[in-house]
Amino acid sequence: MTVAAFGTIWFLHALAAISPGPAVVMSARTGVIEGMHTGAMLAVGIGIGGVIWALLALCGLAFVFQAAPALLIVLKICGGAYLVWMAWHLWQAADLPLDTRAQDAPPRSAVSALRLGIVTQLANPKPAVLFSAIFLGTVPAGTSLWTYTAILLIVFANETIWNILVARIFSLERSRQGYISLKSIIDRAFGATLALLGVKIAAT
Repeated sequence: MTVAAFGTIWFLHALAAISPGPAVVMSARTGVIEGMHTGAMLAVGIGIGGVIWALLALCGLAFVFQAAPALLIVLKICGGAYLVWMAWHLWQAADLPLDTRAQDAPPRSAVSALRLGIVTQLANPKPAVLFSAIFLGTVPAGTSLWTYTAILLIVFANETIWNILVARIFSLERSRQGYISLKSIIDRAFGATLALLGVKIAAT
């Protein structure tokens, strides 16, 4: 596999990773509410979720979807429903003061943040379709195990680094103060965005 092919995979996936989606929304919200450390663990979970989708794509998930298109439909509906469920909870809690919520709920653990990142990423099956399209034109038959490993590392790095950056920006004190002053509006905006993304995933 050529260096140019690796560069193509990195570039196309980097564009996909930075585009607005459920993972970016959750990274922003986690950073502003729970801070950089929790946001970074969430980002690692998102990276792991991306690796899972990429690995499935390398194993021929696109052919499975072609043979059983109903499976892709079910995955999209389930993933979309999960995101809408998350959006509903965000909307319901929008009017609760930040301090009240912090007192009522224990801090999210690193494992919990990691798990949330993985589930958020896996709730969107579209990366599997994207990876299949990218790999179909760049990964030749008979590719070595080391090459597959390098591809998965590229995916993990793109997803994790970008979402850590998002969490970092939103964890800054200025961002946090802005969030506290406009909490109900911002939470509803986050919720509405997740709901729209969930509906889009299920419907397209």
